[in-house]
Amino acid sequence: MRRPERRRPGLAGRWPRLLLLSAALIGAGLAGAQLAFSRLNLAGRDVQSINLYGAEYASQTILSGLLSVERDGGLVRVEGLGHVLLLPIDEDQARAVTDFNTVQLDAERVKARSATLVNGNLYLPLDTLARGLGATYAPGQFTVAAPTLQGVSSRAGRSSDRLVLDLSRDVQVRDELRGTEVRITLTGLKGDTRRYTTRGAFLPSAQVTQSGENLVVTFPLPQSSGYRVYPVVRAGGARLVIDVGPGIPVTVPALTQRIGRPLIVLDPARVQGLGRDVTLEVARRAAELLTQAGWQVRLTREQTSALGQNDKLALARQSDVYLALDLGRFPGSPRGGVTVYEQSGQSPSQYVNALRGAATAPYGSLAVGDGGGTRRLSELLRGELRGGGVTAKQGSINRVLTLGETAQAALLMELGWTGNAQDRTNLGTDARLQAFSVAVARSVATYLTARANNASQGNTGGTP
Repeated sequence: MRRPERRRPGLAGRWPRLLLLSAALIGAGLAGAQLAFSRLNLAGRDVQSINLYGAEYASQTILSGLLSVERDGGLVRVEGLGHVLLLPIDEDQARAVTDFNTVQLDAERVKARSATLVNGNLYLPLDTLARGLGATYAPGQFTVAAPTLQGVSSRAGRSSDRLVLDLSRDVQVRDELRGTEVRITLTGLKGDTRRYTTRGAFLPSAQVTQSGENLVVTFPLPQSSGYRVYPVVRAGGARLVIDVGPGIPVTVPALTQRIGRPLIVLDPARVQGLGRDVTLEVARRAAELLTQAGWQVRLTREQTSALGQNDKLALARQSDVYLALDLGRFPGSPRGGVTVYEQSGQSPSQYVNALRGAATAPYGSLAVGDGGGTRRLSELLRGELRGGGVTAKQGSINRVLTLGETAQAALLMELGWTGNAQDRTNLGTDARLQAFSVAVARSVATYLTARANNASQGNTGGTP
């Protein structure tokens, strides 16, 4: 008689017992560690926490959405809301939840619960975090108060002014220079929209605007001035300090700095036979008006000296406005009158052509204009001349090397013709030369001011 064959239990037969065994082990582990899972509202988010020996803890992964949590050997460094916390890691969970541990909250050392490990994962005590971060904690609820602007104060100095924003707590801050305007964004901050005035010469006012969930502070940056922005975290709040003035190092990138201090080049051609150097007189008078208004102006020549061609080309490449002044002269020509010429055709510079034809790059228009600036300056100049009683024609030209080398706005203004009797008479009067000078100065200043304003609004310096 054959003995019945004993079958070895397969996986299917063992699976229920394995499940029961695993559940028993997990239950024993939880019981031994006095650990239970719970729900936590963490600054408005529903997440999972654990209850360890009666104390609520959250994992490093969960907290990383609100704070910066980094492990360094046996310590945990927590940064957020303007505070820095250092917590030791005690692998003895029963001891970690007691107040025998010394933790550092900013510069203060206190007795509180410390961090610990659960199944190899880092967990932090919520009551200790709330104490160090200025948050409100109750079991299952970790609340961070919404940051608000509580007040604004200012101080005027000899070489710099200071604006101070008092905040209920620290927030993320981003600053940028747009043209001649500084724009500071305070993430998640709430405050009233209003303009604050000061007694300072370098920071006379600042505009505070609520933009969606953020508060934005804007103010103009004076020429040759720098600025700096830094937070000061205090107990129960934070301060954002803004310093502006020539006493602050200028750290503006060279490309964006050109918006605040552009270079204007006036290139008066030397023309003989009129008895007076009319192109130089117009250039000098216009330069004086622009300089008095704070603009940076260079002339390519004086009465007895002049730059060489290579130096003129170098200035043209650096300029933001290049204006050549000349007289028409061709034997027997019946032509006369004033003409403003725009450069036509491609630039001799491959770099300029490449950038003009490329896709839009950040601040690219500050390096190379697309031709629209030249057209706008031409319209402004002819309009100012018309306001001064001078009618000017519009033309195009492609044979002036300096205009072709200029990456920004460039024009040739023909003041008249040497062979035209009426033009010679007009050019012999101070009123005519003054009208030319004022038109040049006002049109250039208006053009550059508008360009700076456009840059301040993120699309890409006063009028005399």
